[in-house]
Amino acid sequence: MRGLQLSLNKGQKLRLERALEQLESLSSKANSDASVTVADNISVDYEDAILKGHGTAEMDGRVVATLCGVVERVNKLVYVRTLRARYKPEVGDIIVGRVIERRRTAVDELNMRSIFEENDVICAEVRGFQHDGCLHLQARSQKYGKLKRGQLLTISPYLVKKRKQHFHYLDQYGIDLILGCNGFVWVGEHVEVKDDMVEDLSNKSEQQNVKSWNTMGDEEVEEIYTPPETRQNICRTANAIRVLSTLGFMITVEVVMEVVNLSISLNLDIHEMLGAEFYVIVAEKEAERRSMLTRRR
Repeated sequence: MRGLQLSLNKGQKLRLERALEQLESLSSKANSDASVTVADNISVDYEDAILKGHGTAEMDGRVVATLCGVVERVNKLVYVRTLRARYKPEVGDIIVGRVIERRRTAVDELNMRSIFEENDVICAEVRGFQHDGCLHLQARSQKYGKLKRGQLLTISPYLVKKRKQHFHYLDQYGIDLILGCNGFVWVGEHVEVKDDMVEDLSNKSEQQNVKSWNTMGDEEVEEIYTPPETRQNICRTANAIRVLSTLGFMITVEVVMEVVNLSISLNLDIHEMLGAEFYVIVAEKEAERRSMLTRRR
């Protein structure tokens, strides 16, 4: 947030600084060891069987940090998340990206071309690592693979917290949100998928009946049409993520939805969300939200 560059007037600048100072104060109160440097102690409950993760070590009966960053806790797992560091993939990570080139043999390239082409946006899961450091990706169900009719956003990877669920269907807006662990975020038109690759024939026929087809001679061309309302929802959600990313706030589906709903409640056009005033309002609302959460505790 220190590198924030916005065209703010004097009043907006004061309000933003006040909101960010409040957020920093609330963060330090919520977790005294949230920010750590190398050899700092990490407070844990020794009565529980904890799991020491990345960036931690045991020294003289104490759990200490071996990296500079922020302490994260997922159930019994305690680890240190480095800030503004290059993305380090782990097995099980959900990632989003764009196909730039193909490697290996000409046969592999030919086979892959029937599935993906250059510039296609895809979603996959990290399965493992090759001996040369390249990732081994897999698409184990229909929710993975090529992504169409949407926007691809790039944010700092540290803003995406690893959670059990990175695929989100925003049913009230008819769009999908995929938060890639590698800092790529997809916002697009909702696509109905199944959890496994086996597709029931009856369901397949029903899906085909929903599609609109234009017959030209012996060829059938599928007409794909994204309603204007869905396009607007995609753009509004994408702008909400841009605002949160610029402010340096963690990107979660809950916070994204709050920003989207806030813009609607203020009757803002989509382009107005990128104005300086809305950035200030979002920061003030986030400070208010976290303050309320602290009081409840």
